[in-house]
Amino acid sequence: MFGPAPGAGGGTLSARILEAEQQLSGQALEGSEFQRDLQRALAAPPHAISPKYFYDTEGSRLFDRICELPEYYPTRTERALLAEHAGAIAAVAGTGADLVEFGAGSCSKVRLLLPALQPRRYLPIDISTEHLVDAAVGLRREHPGLHVQPVAGDYTAALRLPDPLPGARRVGFFPGSTIGNFTPEEALQFLRGAARLLRGGGLLLGADLVKDPNVLHAAYNDAQGVTAAFNLNLLARANRELGTAFDLDRFWHSAFYNAAQQRIEMHLVSRCRQQVAVDGHSYVLEAGQALHTENSYKFSIEGLRRLAVQAGFRPGPAWTDPGNLFSVHWLHAPE
Repeated sequence: MFGPAPGAGGGTLSARILEAEQQLSGQALEGSEFQRDLQRALAAPPHAISPKYFYDTEGSRLFDRICELPEYYPTRTERALLAEHAGAIAAVAGTGADLVEFGAGSCSKVRLLLPALQPRRYLPIDISTEHLVDAAVGLRREHPGLHVQPVAGDYTAALRLPDPLPGARRVGFFPGSTIGNFTPEEALQFLRGAARLLRGGGLLLGADLVKDPNVLHAAYNDAQGVTAAFNLNLLARANRELGTAFDLDRFWHSAFYNAAQQRIEMHLVSRCRQQVAVDGHSYVLEAGQALHTENSYKFSIEGLRRLAVQAGFRPGPAWTDPGNLFSVHWLHAPE
């Protein structure tokens, strides 16, 4: 899953950002993985597509808005935990590390840790290049002594990272309970890859906890409709990038808690029988058929620790809030 890119370190921030832009632009021209995955999703039920396609520039902007909603507790709860326990996190993670953030987005949460961790280098990884570039420029402006090296790409696929810094252990940061977007098998695969990448260091992982379904329902069905817009943006993105003609008014946003699977599911439900076309191929969606766009698994503390052990980590401290809404875990990656 992860591999080094020999000789990829160094250079000015602007040059590294340009390289990141070129990297993802090249990926976009590869015959469109998005198009192929969308066609597979529409070809036959159950219709499902990866949530990574939420995160174009507009999707990233909408997700930042979601994080500010009163109903959406994960972001503010995790931020409070990181701010409160930054010193304790630094005590187990160490200072002067080579810090890698998976799915960095706007790089907002890492700002809470930088004064305590004082990393030698920060490698934010994100699939949305424009969002990543803007965030990296802002972070470098705020922390002129910090070596910021953005990496544009999909951290769930084969990803080449710069060589580790000599003498600095590599520490991973994976906040936001993004681990919950994977299936259990995918989560185990990701963590195994991360354990290899971070050996001798460790991973700081945010994980949402099992809780009252009413709290979960409100978080994914906000009153302002921002989460619905975020979900529907996947189809709007297809219209923009692939030349499709999805009528967004013909779809409902649906998000609900599947208690048996301990996960929130997000779907786009067809309001009527309709025919859609992608690259000249036509597909029919019947009324009530859904395109499954995301899972968000919820965890118990012990369940997450068992998963970490299975992946090759040694669980360390775990921090949670008084309401047991969210958790942050330090997972040591042995040599």
